[in-house]
Amino acid sequence: MKLNLKNTFTSELPSDKILENSRRQVSEAVFSYVNPKKTKAPKVIHVSQEMASELGITQEETKTEFFKEIVTGNRVYPNTKPFAMCYGGHQFGNWAGQLGDGRAINLFEVEHQNKNWKIQLKGAGETPYSRTADGLAVLRSSIREYLCSEAMFYLGIPTTRALSLSLSGDQVLRDVLYNGNPAYEKGAIVSRISPSFLRFGNFEIFTARKDVKNLKVLTDYTIKHHFSHLGNPSKETYINFFAAVSERTLKMIIHWQRVGFVHGVMNTDNMSILGLTIDYGPYGWLEGFDFGWTPNTTDRQNKRYRYGNQPNIGLWNLYQLANALYPIIEEVEPLEAILNQYKIDFEKQSLQMMKSKLGLFVTDEDDLKLIQDLEDNLQLVETDMTIFFRNLSNFSDDKTGLKLIENAFYDLESIAMDVKNRWNSWFKNYANRLAIERVSSEERKEKMNAVNPKYVLRNYMAQLAIDTADKGDYTLIDELFQLLKKPYTEQPKNEKWFAKRPEWARNKVGCSMLSCSS
Repeated sequence: MKLNLKNTFTSELPSDKILENSRRQVSEAVFSYVNPKKTKAPKVIHVSQEMASELGITQEETKTEFFKEIVTGNRVYPNTKPFAMCYGGHQFGNWAGQLGDGRAINLFEVEHQNKNWKIQLKGAGETPYSRTADGLAVLRSSIREYLCSEAMFYLGIPTTRALSLSLSGDQVLRDVLYNGNPAYEKGAIVSRISPSFLRFGNFEIFTARKDVKNLKVLTDYTIKHHFSHLGNPSKETYINFFAAVSERTLKMIIHWQRVGFVHGVMNTDNMSILGLTIDYGPYGWLEGFDFGWTPNTTDRQNKRYRYGNQPNIGLWNLYQLANALYPIIEEVEPLEAILNQYKIDFEKQSLQMMKSKLGLFVTDEDDLKLIQDLEDNLQLVETDMTIFFRNLSNFSDDKTGLKLIENAFYDLESIAMDVKNRWNSWFKNYANRLAIERVSSEERKEKMNAVNPKYVLRNYMAQLAIDTADKGDYTLIDELFQLLKKPYTEQPKNEKWFAKRPEWARNKVGCSMLSCSS
């Protein structure tokens, strides 16, 4: 396995002068060198061959002992020096100081077919940033990250990716719901891949420490390698850099809203500078359409990171990044203009996204009201988001509209006549609206099905894969992995996964209740 190594990150950015792996505050450094922990009995249980190919690794090479040792942290790839990043962050709206890669270790950089990738292990041992934690990960959270990051990629959503999922062979102590009942679980490691793992918090930590010199070094590096089209470093370039990050962040969140994905913990240390979905912890997919839903038990009371608030939190986080970049810009007005543009763009892009989900392509002044009425209806009774929008593509007339979406209701028998009347009224308006479209019903169906997935990684599906994997059976991991590579395709043999959340999963840990250790 011969990789085309690069080391721009470690050669161009300042490193921690202290080499011992002790928990501490790290200053004037973007990263600290640290080696992964050797594990007891490593075993690779799944590999994304598509991702391996992107790195220049063949299918045969993924089956070798050498590959296994690299992706489980048991061997350091020749001529590389693994490291963990230093960053800070706002957690649940409060400045938390230094955070950093507490359970992630970056192995090396690979360049293949003009693309640069950073390879990272999650769950490979402690780092100077682990604080009081052990730096390890368990099988359940690793399965969730591995499956979801690849699923998001095939949904067309900007995301970090995953190369492999492995068992460490070690037992890891975890308190899944933070309720004082810790238990040992199977240890696991995910090999994560991204063009960059830099976050808003990498910039925030330098500003918080008044280290403008290294803030500029990091910003210049980021522009050079990830936003080179903006030109050489200057005040104008820094402003344009912030604008580009803002645009990418909004684009990502609009995609989340489109498919009903809820990140669950949008702290600034979990916000990618490239606008990628990063850090799959207590995420979830909307089952019943609900703007107020959050999958994160830690957030259950305040619901800061609920589905309907994700665009606002994206903006709040961008305010923190603006504050972080201010020392090298020293002008408030251009930053405020970009933040105001985010609000304008959100209204436009959100409307366009919802119109695409409904198969509306021409402009009509009543579209916003039609969409708002729909969103109100979807919340009258528990209505499955994925099934509703997918079935809507088969709409032909308002007389059969309600029949078309029956399968999306969780309790069809108990729906009151008033609710049915409101739905029938909406379908009548929808039919009238479709009459002014210039596309055939076949073309509309095709376009709607291209943005409304049939298959998403519902939490109960991930939990089923976790439960079987705990017993040593990994076939369901692969079944879901293959299913989610074609989320917009009909796949008749997989129709069983186009289904509402089963009742047993309504209040089950891992299906409805997830913590930051998930």
